[in-house]
Amino acid sequence: MMLRRDALKTIAACAGWTGVAAAFSACSGKTPSFHAIDVTGAGYARDFALPDHNGQARSLHDFAGKVVVVFFGYTQCADVCPTAMADLAEAKRLLGPQGSLLQGLFITVDPARDTPAVLRAYMQNFDPSFLALYPTPGQLAALAREFKIYYKRVEGPTPTSYTVDHSAGSYVYDPQGRLRLYVSYGTAATLLAADLRLLLSSA
Repeated sequence: MMLRRDALKTIAACAGWTGVAAAFSACSGKTPSFHAIDVTGAGYARDFALPDHNGQARSLHDFAGKVVVVFFGYTQCADVCPTAMADLAEAKRLLGPQGSLLQGLFITVDPARDTPAVLRAYMQNFDPSFLALYPTPGQLAALAREFKIYYKRVEGPTPTSYTVDHSAGSYVYDPQGRLRLYVSYGTAATLLAADLRLLLSSA
């Protein structure tokens, strides 16, 4: 479950970059037609260096030629995370043959419980091509600053029954590895697929 106040701050920060995108479009003669927030030219969420659930080191460079969607969450999240990942899987299905050019990435905000084995099993619930990335607590703190995301452990009745409040939007990168879009939680899979199709067609 995300904390609405902090999530809205994140969205507002991303929305601030729509001016950058608009200026870019004015100079290039192109009109933005994305459903998500266009953050082209943003100076954050630039890259990562993390192991995936198979133990392979990953960065954006590994997915050149694909559109990449990055979501921060955790496997014991009750509703937001599974909904976001299911919507991403549905968007991939809607892309048809172009679905092979979509890479879904799930970065855990709960490395204490989300072991690589747990993350591997979790990804199988959505799409076998999706990868989960596993930061150490120190890497997670640095990622939160770089990606402007919020996360906070909320204690439960037992030491292992805590939840994690977190931002719930997704970042989308074009096939050249450039940050292009911020997708708010709850965006319909049909709209996400349309935006991804636009990025693929302009590659």
